[in-house]
Amino acid sequence: MSAAPDRPASKVKRSPTPRWAPYLFVAPYIAVTLAFFGYPFVHAIQLAFYQTAGPHARVWVGLGNFKYILSDPDFRTAVFNTVVFAVVGTAIMLPTSLGLALVLNSGQGRLKSWFRLFFFSPSVVGQIFVGIIFAVVLAPDYGLLNRFLQALVGWGLEIRWLENPSTVMPAIVITNLWLYAGFNMVYFLAALQNVDPRLVEAARIDGAGRWRVFWHITLPAIKPVAIFVLLISTIGSFQLFELPYALMRSTQSPNGPNNTALFIVGYLYDAAYSIGDLGLASAVGWVLALIMLTVSLVQLRLTGASDE
Repeated sequence: MSAAPDRPASKVKRSPTPRWAPYLFVAPYIAVTLAFFGYPFVHAIQLAFYQTAGPHARVWVGLGNFKYILSDPDFRTAVFNTVVFAVVGTAIMLPTSLGLALVLNSGQGRLKSWFRLFFFSPSVVGQIFVGIIFAVVLAPDYGLLNRFLQALVGWGLEIRWLENPSTVMPAIVITNLWLYAGFNMVYFLAALQNVDPRLVEAARIDGAGRWRVFWHITLPAIKPVAIFVLLISTIGSFQLFELPYALMRSTQSPNGPNNTALFIVGYLYDAAYSIGDLGLASAVGWVLALIMLTVSLVQLRLTGASDE
């Protein structure tokens, strides 16, 4: 008796999936992106070519806003102050943050985690709060910093940090250092903990000292993180606004004596809310974006990160 032929396996019927189903799932993301990024982006480009008097009254001026910005002495002062702060602040910030990370990474004991929290916690409170606090810390006669200098070297009680044109920038740099040194320290600390200890041990066995181990082993290992910290610190410096704004509120000159506390974003704020010209403010924003893009590309080129 011959065997019955095998029946072909019946196909499982599947419910047809509409082709538009994937688009339905990504539709909320696209809608939010267009509403809160796409439209403001296009509108900011358009607004930069108008002179406005409020949100509704506008006049087409073409490149007039950009010509005015480049010829305005206050804008040049703001650019100069921002560049000085970015260079000096970053040059002090990175070694300080790296030094703190090296100390905490080599330390032993239960208190190490508390020291991490102690150095990191200032970055949590925000620039406005820190600016208000340091306006009191830097106050003459009763300020904590002036009293510390008086007790240490017998001089400094009468220093008016926020009223003297030569001391305004150091005061802002010191305040910013206290605020963000611990924040950048966390990045360096995470990088140091990923350095291969076998390479360090091999270098020490070969007779390398601490400096040579750091220069030839540790620094190349943390170079990507160092470049990242350099970039975010520089970009943050060019976006500085809240800290000097809150710090100088206690003085009679919001932008500091002789505009020594005027930065690019502060200039943008004055154009938008003090003058009421949103078109001029938009043009300042695009000039600032171009400056930050140029500086970032130059840093990537000089550090060799663009070749990797």
